[in-house]
Amino acid sequence: MSPTSPANPGCPTRRLTTAQALVAFLARQYTERDGRRQRLISATWGIFGHGNVAGIGQALVEAGGGRSGDGRNGGAGNGAAHRMPYLQGRNEQAMVHAAVGYARQSGRLSAHAVTTSIGPGATNLVTGAALATINRLPVLLLPGDTFATRPADPVLQQLEVEYAGDVSVNDCLRPVSRYFDRITRPEALIPAALQAMRVLADPAGTGAVTLALPQDVQAEAYDWPEEFFAERDWHVRRPAPDTHELEAAVRAVRSARRPLIVAGGGIRHSAAEETLAAFTAATRIPVASTQAGKGALRHDHPADVGGIGHTGTATADELARTADLVIGIGTRFSDFTTASGTLFANPAVRFLHLNITGFDAHKLAALPLVADARAGLEALTAALAGRGYRVDPAYETEYTGAKEAWEERVEASFATPDPTARPTQTQVLGLLDALATEDDILINAAGSLPGDLHKLWRTRSRDQYHVEYGYSCMGYEIPAAIGVLLADGARTGPDRPRRPVWALVGDGTYLMNPTEIVTAVQENLPLKLLILQNHGYASIGGLSESVGAEGFGTAYRHRDADGGFTGPPLPVDLAANAASLGLRVLRATTVDDLRTALAEARDASGPTCVYVETETPDTVSGPPPAQAWWDVPVAETASRPAAVKAREEYDRQVAARRRHL
Repeated sequence: MSPTSPANPGCPTRRLTTAQALVAFLARQYTERDGRRQRLISATWGIFGHGNVAGIGQALVEAGGGRSGDGRNGGAGNGAAHRMPYLQGRNEQAMVHAAVGYARQSGRLSAHAVTTSIGPGATNLVTGAALATINRLPVLLLPGDTFATRPADPVLQQLEVEYAGDVSVNDCLRPVSRYFDRITRPEALIPAALQAMRVLADPAGTGAVTLALPQDVQAEAYDWPEEFFAERDWHVRRPAPDTHELEAAVRAVRSARRPLIVAGGGIRHSAAEETLAAFTAATRIPVASTQAGKGALRHDHPADVGGIGHTGTATADELARTADLVIGIGTRFSDFTTASGTLFANPAVRFLHLNITGFDAHKLAALPLVADARAGLEALTAALAGRGYRVDPAYETEYTGAKEAWEERVEASFATPDPTARPTQTQVLGLLDALATEDDILINAAGSLPGDLHKLWRTRSRDQYHVEYGYSCMGYEIPAAIGVLLADGARTGPDRPRRPVWALVGDGTYLMNPTEIVTAVQENLPLKLLILQNHGYASIGGLSESVGAEGFGTAYRHRDADGGFTGPPLPVDLAANAASLGLRVLRATTVDDLRTALAEARDASGPTCVYVETETPDTVSGPPPAQAWWDVPVAETASRPAAVKAREEYDRQVAARRRHL
């Protein structure tokens, strides 16, 4: 007869270590939404050190952690359905990025865990955790921690804090986690693990969740109630709007003459794209998109007017300046979207925010419509249906005509009149645009590419455009692409091959974090890595010039005689570096070379890199300039003319800022 739990008399127990119990528990957690059920934690990334190798590491072995493991050593009782696959990372931050890419591609319904050792392994999680929480994407962090029992004080890698004996470096994760707990006793895992799952599955509160695990507690045995290991479903809610808020929203829409929708990432997380299309078909309200919301409508949908804000299209930004009602759907309204408070210039403009979180729904003194994006749009569409609302035909003609004019500017930017010339960055995007279908997925995060992509890329499917711009984290792209490939691979089969997944990086981003190339090679994932070599920080270089910093410290060049950085470009061969990490590399020097290389990489079944040095564009071949301002404060006093001139322009722009009350 099995022993029974002292906490739950009569309930059978299982004797496991804390780490074994946690892994067994995670393997039995599921999310459910709209009748679809999937594992909540489908795999665990890990780099092992002394702080987790004998605890979580051993538990993953018990759980059949190898991707092809049979789980026969399952001391935690793991059958095939309850294995915990293990993924080997090379950098702790990158493992979190891969997990975030997986969660986003999985619609936030499935996530990964990440385990690290104590010390630098744990603190390396902070950047990835911040990115996850800012972007509202779930990831479970399991860092090792110093001894709970304090047999020796200090132990290796322990941070000693004179005024607090219970602080460790893991406390750095508190402000970037949506939930944090330190498991100092085995039995404390039970409520903490349940709370962790609640947060991960909460569409209004998800983000990074941290369970710090002292290394002695990980290995400590306890008699766990069998109930703890029962399969558990976490229903992902679709809250409907309040009737009072819905009626106020209907009145606001019906009174608007120049309404504009700003589509954010919440539309994608809610899978509300078809509902948005139905709403625009009924009302003809134009739709602009944030970076996270791009793809809410296809680029060729009549109501889609492209990106909005500092990196937006002229069409969307001109509509924003004259809009009398801005309908935000699933957006945080960051400063890039609002052009730092200068974009929505109509004195009569008002805001209506449909968002699953009240915190976001009330921004800009908006009428709040707190609800799931799909449920809220369905309710708003139904409520307007019987009241005959549709925008004036002249307004529709205006924005569709402006959209056609913008497309001509896109074509001009993508044009390649000389096939033997070195391509510009926008021409690279144009060649990829000509090749891509709705199957392709593009991943980017930082540098000058997000601006060009937001303005110019023609999104063909709801999940094609994957630009992380909440945290704009250099080094996100390669590991995130691996996460996307893993999520896509879970849905492939004989009749559904893997989709082409492109990680687009500049040389600055590549040098930040190329480590997970090795993981792509190890897993034989068909990553398509596109490296654009422009010998420096192109985006910040341009910004530096515009704010009077004269491009200082942004070029990758040898020092000159005066100690500056104006010498020849550094002889760094990133293509050779990528090849040394196991990638097949295709070098392109001309437009024609690049066209051929991109097509070859797209068809490749293994990890492949396309490397191209880009030409600096002129005013004709370059992308359209920013269509709206962004606030980067300029030195108020300076002796150099560039900074003095930049401050004059800053003062002119900032005078247009307003607070929407």
